[in-house]
Amino acid sequence: MEEKKTMPLIGDQFPEFEVTTTKGKMKLPEAFKGQWFILFSHPADFTPVCTTEFVAFQRRYDEFQDLNTELIGLSIDQVFSHLKWEEWIENNLGDKIEYPIIADGTGRVAKEIGLLHTASETATVRAVFIVDPESKVRAILYYPSELGRNMDEILRMIKGLQKADKENVAIPANWPNNEVVGSNVIVPPANSAEEIELRKKQVENGELESFDWWLCHKK
Repeated sequence: MEEKKTMPLIGDQFPEFEVTTTKGKMKLPEAFKGQWFILFSHPADFTPVCTTEFVAFQRRYDEFQDLNTELIGLSIDQVFSHLKWEEWIENNLGDKIEYPIIADGTGRVAKEIGLLHTASETATVRAVFIVDPESKVRAILYYPSELGRNMDEILRMIKGLQKADKENVAIPANWPNNEVVGSNVIVPPANSAEEIELRKKQVENGELESFDWWLCHKK
């Protein structure tokens, strides 16, 4: 009996693969060691929603690069199909796709990381894995086939995760336009009497802003 593969979860190491892409063979996650990367799957080449997504990712490619983040797509199509689709996008929409696309003709990679819906063995779901420089899965998004992804939200997630790591803070809803704390970030809640007193002093000194000792925020 074939071993059932399970999708990596948040906090797991991203599985190791050798893949064939439109940019040649690559080893994942080794190829992006020391960088963030976003692996996103799409149901198939030459489909309308996926085409809009690929253009949207490409038009933000420089922004992702500025955040030390690479993009890599995946679907159960052959390299020639990916290349022809890229050619069509460039010729008809004016966007040259700069990031690699994995050709997963046998569905090996899709099965390994849980990208095949139970109703289909031939089309990958619309999924996103955000992976950090230590090759750890930090976020997972799943979209239905009829709904295209929000690239600005994915950019926001990268910015938020990087800021959370750098400053040991949490990121509020809709950041940087949160309804409660604006563009500020959340300081982790105090978990001892000593920390509560420290929080109060930090508020008095103007280091933090506070609604209460358990809800402090800062610029």
